[in-house]
Amino acid sequence: MGENRIAFIGAIIEEPERVQQEFNAVVSSYKSIVRSRSGTPFPEGIAVISIVTMGDIDAINAFTGRLGQIPNVQVKSAISKKTF
Repeated sequence: MGENRIAFIGAIIEEPERVQQEFNAVVSSYKSIVRSRSGTPFPEGIAVISIVTMGDIDAINAFTGRLGQIPNVQVKSAISKKTF
């Protein structure tokens, strides 16, 4: 296992009622690295999710990649250079 890093993952979900179950299942499957999660629903049919993680770079990248494969989900991330 590599050194841990802190990362922020931001996701915009269009039509969340269609994909929130799959999104939540992916987040749950990475619960070992998820430190916090916050969501903001909009009445226009969009939700914005902020997730903070701490884990090795491979796990963070795999998590971000899985979220980005969900239809109607756009994902961006920022990963710390500092390791723990």
